[in-house]
Amino acid sequence: MKVGVIMGGISSEREISLKSGESIIENIDRNKYEIVPIVIDKKVDVVEKVKGIDFALLALHGQFGEDGTVQAVLQTLDIPYSGCGPLSSAACMDKDMTKSLLKAAGIRTAPWINIRKGESIDYEEINKLGYPVVVKPTHGGSSVATFIVKEKKDIEKSVKEAFEWDTEVMIEKFIKGEEITCPILNNEMFPVVAIKPNAEFFDFTAKYQDGGANEFVIELEAKLHKEVQEMALDTFKALKCVVYSRVDMIITEDGIPYVLEVNTLPGMTKNSLFPKSAAGKNISFSGLLDLIIEESLKEKR
Repeated sequence: MKVGVIMGGISSEREISLKSGESIIENIDRNKYEIVPIVIDKKVDVVEKVKGIDFALLALHGQFGEDGTVQAVLQTLDIPYSGCGPLSSAACMDKDMTKSLLKAAGIRTAPWINIRKGESIDYEEINKLGYPVVVKPTHGGSSVATFIVKEKKDIEKSVKEAFEWDTEVMIEKFIKGEEITCPILNNEMFPVVAIKPNAEFFDFTAKYQDGGANEFVIELEAKLHKEVQEMALDTFKALKCVVYSRVDMIITEDGIPYVLEVNTLPGMTKNSLFPKSAAGKNISFSGLLDLIIEESLKEKR
């Protein structure tokens, strides 16, 4: 089977995507698959470069890769691909949409407001959220242009910078606590990974720089584990995810979990969280890629 590893793209997460793609190529079982590296530099690349492949293994992140656009193109070309379809990809990429769907499903997530470019900042609504707040691009990822804002005077500057990356900006109540991530594959939650950033929060540097954070499989107390598992699987279902995704949460000091966001194409670099979780089930990186391909083919058939 000829597998095209699609990476690069046109988003702010291009460099991370390239690292994910390279890591996948290094670890995938060459005895099972013929690998075709496909680097995307512009949108029109996709149609030309995927010709002749039997399966698209997506290592894209951010807009045009994780927002359902590429998935829709591949469906049109009748090429099976890894992970979620266009609808759930788009819903999870749009954090405002994600949180609206979670709220409708009764799944706990921090209160927020969303601002579109050209709209004025509603400081009264921000005051209702209570400081500190998190300011970030609504369709961004990898914590690019993400800020924890503790005072009103710093809101405008943070919003302005976030608008450099997106047409919408989310302002969300900051929930203090321990960050965890819950990888899900084929409707099963894999081992929970705790995230201990060596910074105020899990920012871009903490995510991708060696030593930026300590990440390890954690055993939660039984009652909390059950609640986290139910929330993660309910989130997966509410957002119509298929095959695999990663549900990020934060647990307060009182032991109350909140869903932060969902990654439909989780990172696959050497520092990435999904492979670390899989290792907790004694599944190698190569084995994880096998499972993603196998389950994706089942889903697309």
